[in-house]
Amino acid sequence: MDTFIQSFNDNILFIYLLIFTIVLGFEIISKVPTVLHTPLMSGANAVSGVVILGAILLIRQSEADDYVSLSLGFIGVVLGMLNAVGGFVVTDRMLEMFKKKKK
Repeated sequence: MDTFIQSFNDNILFIYLLIFTIVLGFEIISKVPTVLHTPLMSGANAVSGVVILGAILLIRQSEADDYVSLSLGFIGVVLGMLNAVGGFVVTDRMLEMFKKKKK
């Protein structure tokens, strides 16, 4: 428990930054009109790619016995991949709507 508290105290700035970015992202996305959500999801795939790369770097730089970092990195890779794949699926469905129907 002491190592968790020490780790928390060492990374308090990053925790504040994470909370700030979550609140800021929620405020920005909530102000976007509904019509623009699908095109923005396509652009968000780039952000998901950055998340995936960051999670992979976290996994690579972690010690073998640091289960917290390894778990967080794994969760980051999985959630980033789900977001990226979901974004591509939604974008593909959106682009299908604009194709001419075959007779």
